[in-house]
Amino acid sequence: MTFTLYHHGSSVCAAKVRFALAQKGIKWDGVYIDILAGEQFAPEYLKLNAKGVVPTLVHDDLVIPDSTVIIEYLDQIEPKTSVHPKDPWGRAQARYWTKAVDEDLHPACGAVTFVCSHRHTVLKKLGEEGVKKFLASTPSMSVTSDWKSQKDGFTRFGFDAPGAAEKVMLYDKYLHKMEDALSGGDDWLVANSFSIADISLTPYVNRLAMMSMRGMWENGRLPNVEKWFARIEAHPHFKTCFLDWVPEDLTNDLRENGAKSWPEVAKILEIEI
Repeated sequence: MTFTLYHHGSSVCAAKVRFALAQKGIKWDGVYIDILAGEQFAPEYLKLNAKGVVPTLVHDDLVIPDSTVIIEYLDQIEPKTSVHPKDPWGRAQARYWTKAVDEDLHPACGAVTFVCSHRHTVLKKLGEEGVKKFLASTPSMSVTSDWKSQKDGFTRFGFDAPGAAEKVMLYDKYLHKMEDALSGGDDWLVANSFSIADISLTPYVNRLAMMSMRGMWENGRLPNVEKWFARIEAHPHFKTCFLDWVPEDLTNDLRENGAKSWPEVAKILEIEI
């Protein structure tokens, strides 16, 4: 049984699958797809993943795209190390989180990441003509049904793009949902047990941390989220799954571009800095 993961260091979805694979103790081979250079739009990759996104898992000869589906698939073939709660009620609560991530938080993260950082990175890396080709190559059906036009606006206009401020506020809404879920003193999001819910939320909180935006939960704003993320950062697989795969130049871009964008994000969220 062989597992090959097509992934990228900055992809939150790829990081989520790496985290689940590590938690389950599954060995895998990787094919690194540079999504900021447009490698995900190569014809041979689009045959594996028509949306032109990562990750994609190939298990022997079977192709499984979409991170949430990948993790559910892995739990079906390796049930002894399942990251889903065994209790039906707990499993339902965890699925509410994964459903929210797929429907709301992931598109918000894509928007905020491009507005705050990636728009600067792709321009620096590709130049103006390269950016036009990069944007034109996005499939019409990708992260969302309207992601092609949205990404174009977020990349070209940043915070002035239609809907940009709303995506920042939506992202913040989910941090508040996490704060409420942890308000009873539990360490983890569902039934006080580390699960797919925590695995799914980790890359999105970490993305904000990498973009110098810990102020969205630190300084007493969301203390339960702050403690939760401290536990996540102390997890034995955190560094290897989330930090080590991000190239140094991209880590620097996220940190520096995010720091420059933080005042605008704080203004939208009415956070004093």
